Amino acid sequence: MTGARPSEGRLYFLLFLMLVFWSLNYVIGKFALREFPPLLLACLRTTFSGLFVLPIYLARRKGVRGDWKWPELRGLLVLGVAGLVLNQVLFVIGLSWTSVAHASIVVVLMPVMVLLFSVFLGQEHFTIGKTLGIIVAAAGVLVLQLSKDQSSGATIYGDLFIFMSGIALAAYTVKSKQLANRYDTLTINSIAYVGGALALAPTTLWLSFGFNFTRASALGWASLAYMSAFAGVLSYLIYNYALQYIPASRVSAFSYLQPLGATLFAVFLLGELITASLVIGGILVLAGVFITERV
Repeated sequence: MTGARPSEGRLYFLLFLMLVFWSLNYVIGKFALREFPPLLLACLRTTFSGLFVLPIYLARRKGVRGDWKWPELRGLLVLGVAGLVLNQVLFVIGLSWTSVAHASIVVVLMPVMVLLFSVFLGQEHFTIGKTLGIIVAAAGVLVLQLSKDQSSGATIYGDLFIFMSGIALAAYTVKSKQLANRYDTLTINSIAYVGGALALAPTTLWLSFGFNFTRASALGWASLAYMSAFAGVLSYLIYNYALQYIPASRVSAFSYLQPLGATLFAVFLLGELITASLVIGGILVLAGVFITERV
């Protein structure tokens, strides 16, 4: 059960922290990708996240009698692996093939994807305004794809993987909202990460045999730890916690500010350039998402 409702100030402060963690994660991910192959990095991130969250879960559940039923556990495992873990695997692979600025703008489309899933489940309905917003956002993505400067490192394949990661997180968002009254935040995230780590274990071991871990620097390991603990476990705990008290579309709307934060971090830490097409495409995407959510 959700318990007493926290103050609005506390909820939005936590969401602000989540925004900072996620915005910086794009740049940290680029650092990690310099030292780990994309798929191995994604598998290690999930494994480390499971290792971080499991002791917290066990400590909180100490002395509490378990009453799990297999259908319920199976449903949470499917939700976690197909939503949360798949989101992170696709994100890391996509980030390896695109720029920070492009990735953060494509991620902003998530509220639109949340709307589409909500419509499919009968939770919301299409309106003329929402349809217009989707068209405007799609036009922004088209500008990004047609006007790309290849020197930026952005590719259509990378953007596509980032988009698919958003689809996975959108599905996870809508379904998690439905489960928020039955399971607490820590339970949902713990089952997702631990289950995901176990599901990816064969792939993780196979990729690890062919990789020389002694080559990874302290920065590489610190980047992996940040992606696992802060951008992974802590951010998603905040995310699910907020979902218990705030509508899913409003929580996901915090991604509006990700392009600004991530791009600024990338400019100062990675030397990425801000182009006219990037600004125009970003404005169209933001405007489209805003229209979709406000009408």
